[in-house]
Amino acid sequence: MNVRISSEQNTREYAFSAHDFECVKKMIYARAGIALAENRQEMVYTRLSRRLRATGSTSFREYLKRLEEDDENLEWEFFINVLTTNLTAFFREAHHFPILAEHVKKYQSGRSVKLWCSAASTGEEAYSLAMTMMEAFDSLKPPVRILATDIATNVLATAREGIYPLEKLESMPTERIRRFFLKGKNSAAGYARVRPELRNLITFRQLNLLDSNWPMYGPFDAIFCRNVMIYFDKPTQYQVLQKFIPLLDRHGLIFMGHSEVFHHASDLVKLVGKTVYEPVTQ
Repeated sequence: MNVRISSEQNTREYAFSAHDFECVKKMIYARAGIALAENRQEMVYTRLSRRLRATGSTSFREYLKRLEEDDENLEWEFFINVLTTNLTAFFREAHHFPILAEHVKKYQSGRSVKLWCSAASTGEEAYSLAMTMMEAFDSLKPPVRILATDIATNVLATAREGIYPLEKLESMPTERIRRFFLKGKNSAAGYARVRPELRNLITFRQLNLLDSNWPMYGPFDAIFCRNVMIYFDKPTQYQVLQKFIPLLDRHGLIFMGHSEVFHHASDLVKLVGKTVYEPVTQ
């Protein structure tokens, strides 16, 4: 009997079967709540094949067995890092930032403001929050603390450094760049670093939103969780929203991504603006 092998499989460095893909899907869902779509098979192969090379694994079956036996969670960290999509930009979905500034000025009344950026990626969103607060209070030292978390440790390392290629800043007004960034010279030409005052407003921590316990305390005036819920199925989205609500101030807001809707959680949150929610108990 002749067995037909696709040209794609024939040219790949490693065999990658439908069973391998199903195993990866189950493992990333169990660890990070990410529900991989069927059309992500090529992305998974491309990203994980790098880990096969790095670990000396000769097949996906061998690599996944290594992962299952990883009691110290060292390879799990790499596994999650490479499969987590981290697309972000400064002032992405720009309509949210004026809403946040208005909200904070309305309810701050002399107390410190607490914000949580729960999918911080490489830091652009957290620094956008910090810039918004400095502009709202017209101060480089506003009464604001920002917690920025992400499941992926590699992107958090970039966020902590706060160094970005100049093209990342192109969408911002010149005055904002001048006020909040220091342009590199000589070997650092073509890059800019966020000002120390900006960095000092933010605490970066690793956090998996699926963890049973979150090591932080509210109340937060706002939680940003944009463009991460789209990777969760509806039961997982519901569970995360349930955990957000007790951490919010009584006037707190939740900011979501443009493609995220929560009709299935209408008992928890209600829409009060363009992809801006508040708990229904308010």
